[in-house]
Amino acid sequence: MKAEDVRPLARGRWGEILAALAPQLQPALDRMGRHVPCPVHGGRDGYRVFKDVDVTGGSVCNTCGVFADGFATLMWANGWDFSTALKAVAECLNGARSARSARPAPSATRPEPVKGEDDEKLRQSLNHVWNESVPISDRDAEPARLYLARRGISIRPPEALRFHPSLAYYDGDKVVGTFPAIIAMVSGAQGNPVTIHRTYLTRDGQKAPVESPKKLMGYPKDRKLIGGAIRLVDPGSVLAVAEGLETALAVMEGTGLPVWCAVNALLLENFVPPARVERVIVFADKDRPSEQHPKGHGQEAAVRLVQRLWEMGIKASAIVPAGEIPPGQKSLDWLDILNRDGKAGFPTLRSIDEHVMRRVA
Repeated sequence: MKAEDVRPLARGRWGEILAALAPQLQPALDRMGRHVPCPVHGGRDGYRVFKDVDVTGGSVCNTCGVFADGFATLMWANGWDFSTALKAVAECLNGARSARSARPAPSATRPEPVKGEDDEKLRQSLNHVWNESVPISDRDAEPARLYLARRGISIRPPEALRFHPSLAYYDGDKVVGTFPAIIAMVSGAQGNPVTIHRTYLTRDGQKAPVESPKKLMGYPKDRKLIGGAIRLVDPGSVLAVAEGLETALAVMEGTGLPVWCAVNALLLENFVPPARVERVIVFADKDRPSEQHPKGHGQEAAVRLVQRLWEMGIKASAIVPAGEIPPGQKSLDWLDILNRDGKAGFPTLRSIDEHVMRRVA
């Protein structure tokens, strides 16, 4: 069965499909639209399914990223590729899966949201946050400058990063406090604005004392995040890409290359560079192996991106930091390298070229 045949059949039934195929999502399905612990990495309140999950199957984790539909949610939650997810959903719809774990079909009396109403609120919220921000060079943006300095970043922050003096932090629908924040526009694959990435801070430049100090804002359904990134600077023919914001800034400082931030491993894997870029260098995180990602999530995402870029006719290579992951840490990234070794810990473009040539030979 093809995807175009399965999608209309699944629409309106995604809740029961997700419950049957990924039981670990049940707590989120029971609290539709509210935050629960992430079924992949844990935590306290970083994950939720969309309020229209029965229709779309979509969900979001503040750390892992946004999953626009049920297929994306299943691929992430179970570590499946698309063909595996498609087959499983088709079998579930055909009754091959046990119905004992399925949720009841949604009630016909459930009120439908007014079309476009939520999207308009999201647009207004995004514009409101952006318009209230100031450059990080602004006198009032001292918390942002202190934070970056504490993280070991000494280059002047790119203009793509901005500062908000007092941004609300939500736990589900409840505001638990307001904090200063570094904000950045996340653009889609075509360069169109999609959403805003927030890094919540304290006044003295520490991470805010909240469950998820780094979050993406919600965005209208007609905007596509997959393929996008935080476009920190104008690219040249060579573009570097890294996962986290501070990691990307560290790579920029350590190499002098133009660098974009992919936000998380999912978006890194699906990153699409602009047409004028001829070569992409992926500065990957070195993550500990897990059951879902036996070679490390960051490494696997980087390899898949490199393979896809070569298929697109774009030269690409991936580099992971040298050294062991410190005890008690989940990963080793390029910000760690900058703080450990300074610029000497980063490869030059020439050394990358030589390494690639050796592999080809």
